[in-house]
Amino acid sequence: MPKTSARLLSLLSLLQARRDWPGADLAERLEVSPRTVRRDIDRLRELGYPIATTKGPDGGYRLAAGSELPPLLFDDDQAVALAVALQAAVAGGGGIEEAAVRALNTVRQVLPSRLRRRVDMVQVTAIGSGAGQAAVGVEVLTALSAAIHAREVLRFDYADADMPRRVEPQHLVTRGGRWYLVAWDLERDDWRVFRADRIRPRIPTGPRFSPREVPGGDVAAFVTSRFQGSDGGGWPCRGEVILHAPIAEVAPFAHDAVVEEVGPERCRLVLGAWSWPALAAAVGAFDADVEVVGPAELKYAFAMLARRYASAARGTS
Repeated sequence: MPKTSARLLSLLSLLQARRDWPGADLAERLEVSPRTVRRDIDRLRELGYPIATTKGPDGGYRLAAGSELPPLLFDDDQAVALAVALQAAVAGGGGIEEAAVRALNTVRQVLPSRLRRRVDMVQVTAIGSGAGQAAVGVEVLTALSAAIHAREVLRFDYADADMPRRVEPQHLVTRGGRWYLVAWDLERDDWRVFRADRIRPRIPTGPRFSPREVPGGDVAAFVTSRFQGSDGGGWPCRGEVILHAPIAEVAPFAHDAVVEEVGPERCRLVLGAWSWPALAAAVGAFDADVEVVGPAELKYAFAMLARRYASAARGTS
């Protein structure tokens, strides 16, 4: 039989893994009696973990939301910041999405309802990789998220701007380690992308508005196109390939591309360029075997570059 402290940690881990546990199942997993499970549940409750007893023929337990956090000793802002960071990790890829989802669910499950509502309002779109240096306060992120969720006009002061801005906030985005607000600017009657660290929200918000769809319907492509100096749908040539390389070796150098893990040694890469040969050459820079998913123009570009490089190797034109 495991020692009490180790058994308590195992019990807590089981309670976090799924919503409801019959008492008999917990006893079987821990290799103890149902009576010992009841005593251990009481010990966890004394430590501050909100464990509810479920009724029914089998009887059981559930790790419920409580009026305060258990002994992790996070304050409200720290708890929300942790949940926001985990959601950004879920959206941002890099091979840790599954672990981040599990961690986010674990944190969310024990958040009191007032904090859970704040976390659930945050919807993050992550683009590319990188590490920005500008810090954004949790209060700013939650204020932006609340306005997006409520579909209410947001007023804010913006760094280096003389007048307050009035916008219809649509999306919260991370790109290169920085936070951005994608919004419809009511004064300029156009779409704008604002750096969140330069925003100082004004209270109250309102009135309500109907959501708009960004040009092209893809938030990531729209924001990327704005950073490329284009008002259209981003790069004129976009393709998808499978690289025979671990995502950890590809993601740090993918810039604005979308990278998804498809296996331990393979990843999906979606990226753009000004021409198809340039796109094929960019893929080749990763020094890995390539499977072209599409479109056909990208396959033709690889064939053309293969002939060109073969001629260069032979010393012929």
